[in-house]
Amino acid sequence: MATMENRTFDEIAIGESAEVTREVTRADISLFAVVSGDVNPAHLDDAYAAGTRFKGVIMHGMWSGAIISSLLGVHLPGPGTIYLSQSLAFKRPVTPGDRITFKVTVKEKREDKKIVVLDCSGVNQDGKAVVEGEAVVMAPTEKLVPVAPAEPAVTIETVAYVRK
Repeated sequence: MATMENRTFDEIAIGESAEVTREVTRADISLFAVVSGDVNPAHLDDAYAAGTRFKGVIMHGMWSGAIISSLLGVHLPGPGTIYLSQSLAFKRPVTPGDRITFKVTVKEKREDKKIVVLDCSGVNQDGKAVVEGEAVVMAPTEKLVPVAPAEPAVTIETVAYVRK
């Protein structure tokens, strides 16, 4: 049985980092649209998106925030982390087929409330920044090693979006 392990405030070191790489698919874009309710045609409609400044469908900017959130909650610090704030600057569009490497790096620790400040970034397959920012979390003080939950199964069905 697979487990997850956190890093407690005392274990975390300045400069410590965690990263994950994700390849963007049309299914990812559709799933994010469903979960967020953001059905802007720039994300879902090829014909509409072709007429935008990006010349095609783009991933939702906040998808980057969601992946950064997963790094914080699963890897560094991991289970038991309390997410306090996040700032993000979107540097360039992310399109289907892009491979984005997200990284969080500890830059500051505040002993009084067990606060950890992390630089956050996402870089595409060409080494170009797509997102930059900072996260502030309250790190766990107790060691946790929970069983890793199974990834949920999801089925996508295309449904016409009707404006009211």
